[in-house]
Amino acid sequence: MLWLDQVAALPAVQAYNAAMDDIMQAVNRGLYLGLVELESHFAVYPEGAFYKKHLDRFRDDDARTLTTVFYLNEGWPQQAGGQIRLYLDADCREFVDVGPEAGTLVLFLADRFWHEVLPARQQRLSVTGWYRRRRSSMPW
Repeated sequence: MLWLDQVAALPAVQAYNAAMDDIMQAVNRGLYLGLVELESHFAVYPEGAFYKKHLDRFRDDDARTLTTVFYLNEGWPQQAGGQIRLYLDADCREFVDVGPEAGTLVLFLADRFWHEVLPARQQRLSVTGWYRRRRSSMPW
């Protein structure tokens, strides 16, 4: 894992950050989420890696608001697995699977959408991040 702020001077990272800033501004205009920053990292997941079902917001910290996953895997074969499974209902019965193909950007609310990453049969690459808002001063 490599946090993007560690390599912010690289042209590809600057282009990514500029595009993600545009998305943040559009989301704030349309959905009034109050997003103020993006924390993100490059991730290399080895063959066999997966994540169990979870939410991306911490219990005692409401800053993470919108999750982002940008895939970097060119020519990803469907039989290689590694899809992100987004659950669409509170009971986690309905879902959609999104393959980790290069150029695919997945966005979802960090505290509302349970998700998991299915096992991959080859190395998987992504930039994963979380748009954050200021922490609430209210004790809920």
